[in-house]
Amino acid sequence: MNDRYDPGYGGDQYELVGYDEYGRPVYRQVQAQQTQQQAYDPYAQQQQQGYGYDPYSTAGQQPPPAYDYGTGRQQSGYGSYDPYASGQHQGGAASHDPYGQAAAGAGTAQQPRVAEQTAHIPQQAGPADDDQVRGGPQRDYHTEQFAFVEEPDDNSEDVIDWLKFTENRTERREEARRRARSRIVALVVVLALAAVGGVGYLWYAGKLPALSSDDAATGTATAAGAQKRDVIVVHLHDTKGGGTATALLVDNTTTKRGTTVLLPNSLALTSDDGTTTTLAKSVEDDGSDGTRDALDTVLGTDIEGTWRLDTPYLQNLVDLVGNIDVDTDTAVPDPDAKKKGEAPLVNKGKAQTLSGKMAVAYATYRAPGEAQNAQLERFGQVLQGVLRKISSDPQAATTTIQTLAQILDPSLTDKDLGSFLAGLSDLAKGGDYRTDLLPVQADGTLSAQAGAGVVKNVLGGTAKSPDKDAAVSVSVQNASGVKDNTEKARVVLLNGGFTFLEGGTAGSAQATSKVTYADAADKADAAEVAKTLGLPAGSVTKGRISASADVAVVLGQDYKPSSD
Repeated sequence: MNDRYDPGYGGDQYELVGYDEYGRPVYRQVQAQQTQQQAYDPYAQQQQQGYGYDPYSTAGQQPPPAYDYGTGRQQSGYGSYDPYASGQHQGGAASHDPYGQAAAGAGTAQQPRVAEQTAHIPQQAGPADDDQVRGGPQRDYHTEQFAFVEEPDDNSEDVIDWLKFTENRTERREEARRRARSRIVALVVVLALAAVGGVGYLWYAGKLPALSSDDAATGTATAAGAQKRDVIVVHLHDTKGGGTATALLVDNTTTKRGTTVLLPNSLALTSDDGTTTTLAKSVEDDGSDGTRDALDTVLGTDIEGTWRLDTPYLQNLVDLVGNIDVDTDTAVPDPDAKKKGEAPLVNKGKAQTLSGKMAVAYATYRAPGEAQNAQLERFGQVLQGVLRKISSDPQAATTTIQTLAQILDPSLTDKDLGSFLAGLSDLAKGGDYRTDLLPVQADGTLSAQAGAGVVKNVLGGTAKSPDKDAAVSVSVQNASGVKDNTEKARVVLLNGGFTFLEGGTAGSAQATSKVTYADAADKADAAEVAKTLGLPAGSVTKGRISASADVAVVLGQDYKPSSD
């Protein structure tokens, strides 16, 4: 390596001799080689290059004078820079003794040394202190003074903290995005389920246009009339209090839903001889077959069998399934209570556990002045409670029916009834079961709402009420002073096959009742009305009545309504 510096002008050359305490390079001027030298001396070059003490130099050589660039004077003797600060001066100049040989014994011959020159590049600034260059007070150099090379940057901790901050912020942003995506997905799922549930309800209720019977021909949807249903009719006979309650049990095998359709006793039917009657009167007079056929005609259904359920069998059935749970809407007194004011047999409240006796009392209970539909709805609650407790296994359900030892209608065997009830039980336990009341108008005919709702969508039939003009219309005015007598008379007349018309309430009470007819052809009908209401034959008279009715009745204080 050539450590010489050639400035390019004046012919002067410089060579590197070391570094000062500040780490700056120090140069000296290189003297031209003597021409008298005859032989090549490889060690003389080192002397001329000025690397300090040369042990191989000859004694006859004279060191060249040193030039001090700091003062501009030429020095004689050994004017070399002592970087190790030996502090010794010989011959008016500081000697360079890097290895401490000046302290050697007197017997050791000291070799002459080549004088060194302190030099620097003209463009560099000179030494800060000439005394330091010429051997003034020197400093000791230690390795720890150069430790700055290994020290980390003061800003390194800040950089690390910034990287951690940015990394944590990025992670938080990513986590926030993930949570946002999860929430969006959950919201979409909830909305989708809500939409499906709403569409399912509308479909079940028959309110979707695509499911109307008009679309059945196009094949776009399964119309209500095209669905497969199994239907049986249940008649509850109260063997103690009298009266009946009727319901249809419907198993829609297409939609996998079950329904109890409650039929009011005032529902107008057409009897076998073509006359108009009511459901209650048809059950009592025409029996199972006649009533079933009349219901098929009015509702457009295909009832497969009749289940006559007398109250003792209902009590045994509830006890066999292990009691039932019902949300009762009223407290029912104990019919066997000997004193008034005793604790009721059935309490009012949510999830009341009913035994067989309690279930019969609740299903047949009708408070004074209460409409028959209220009692009918309680019967429907008991039926659904039984379906939830009966076994879903057809064989086990059949065994339960056989245990009742009940004589069934020939059209319905034990096995058929057991299998049918097991299927409904499975739907009731799964929440796919409901109870609907068939809307019936005051005259016993079906309303348009009934035709478009329960009859069409639940039963899959077509409402076809008998012609209301075929029945004798009876207008009833209440002058008895008892408000409930109007409702009681209405039920009795409808059960008697008459058409009931509301006549209002008289301004003052009357002692006796009157039955009036306007046309002589209606005399026999008026006499039949009086007999049906339990009024004496002398109460029938001819007179003026409203044009909308065939017979007019004024209920007086002598009217004693029957238990029906």
